[in-house]
Amino acid sequence: MDHRIVPTRYHNTFGPHEPIASIADGDRIITTTVDCRGHDARDALVTDAHPNPLTGPFYIEGAEPGDLLAVRLERIQPSRDTAISRSVVAAHLLDPGAVRGLPPGEQVVWQLDLDEGLAWPLDPPARLAYLRLPLTPMLGCLGVAPEGGQAISSATSGPYGGNMDWRGTVAGTTVFFPVFQEGALLFLGDGHAVQGDGEIVGQGLETAMEVSLTVRVEHGLEAKWPRAESDAAIMTLGNARPLSEALQHATTEMQRWLADVYGLDAHAAGTLMGQCVRYEVGNAFDPAYTMVCVLDKRWLLKSWDASARCRRL
Repeated sequence: MDHRIVPTRYHNTFGPHEPIASIADGDRIITTTVDCRGHDARDALVTDAHPNPLTGPFYIEGAEPGDLLAVRLERIQPSRDTAISRSVVAAHLLDPGAVRGLPPGEQVVWQLDLDEGLAWPLDPPARLAYLRLPLTPMLGCLGVAPEGGQAISSATSGPYGGNMDWRGTVAGTTVFFPVFQEGALLFLGDGHAVQGDGEIVGQGLETAMEVSLTVRVEHGLEAKWPRAESDAAIMTLGNARPLSEALQHATTEMQRWLADVYGLDAHAAGTLMGQCVRYEVGNAFDPAYTMVCVLDKRWLLKSWDASARCRRL
């Protein structure tokens, strides 16, 4: 069943808020998000729930603590033809000696050509008039309510997901979240038409989005951190500071996944991971960093197919 939902209120925390809709296991959600400033498809300010106003939460029927919520991203499309970003790399991501010479940051306005799938700055900085970027729409924020009844800022992330700013959160990816609250309470927002790894200037190409996704509850398959799957790879995400701790979480979750679903012991998992995984950087700007451990499916035998334990959407 499809649920077409136009939000009328937004939150800037992942937490135990009143659901805006109840969604059955296996149903599709078709909805919208505003940009990181609270501007909608008309570029009008519709909420002051900053930072990163979130659409939701959606109550997912049958989801209980200890379950896994699978979120299949089907369509993420900018709903207006402009976006904004910042122009200066964050000081904490540069050598200390380079910070003193940083200029003040400026807002960059981008034109989005939705037909051609391109973006370019309307008033480009010097020597960047040539720049044309392919649109790769993604969600910077995606996650569920944290454990213990907490309400945590949409500026950061944790085991529940959150502001991970990972470029892999695109149409065609399924993201799996551990469930901590009854109904999971799913949130989404912070759409980017384009973003480089790390979101190192503090913004991607921030714009409003139209989003379609399908949810499914997985019983009997636990995770400590978010997982993801695409046609090409399985991926695990760790959110923490420092970056080394985020990498530890992502690596541990990959080893756990290979053991629980694919039946690999520590020797087999280590042999495979040690030579085959690669890492991607999600958020490197906000309080918690995101690291992603990626393992291409070509290294997994078809006989290890996880579909019996983790139904694919």
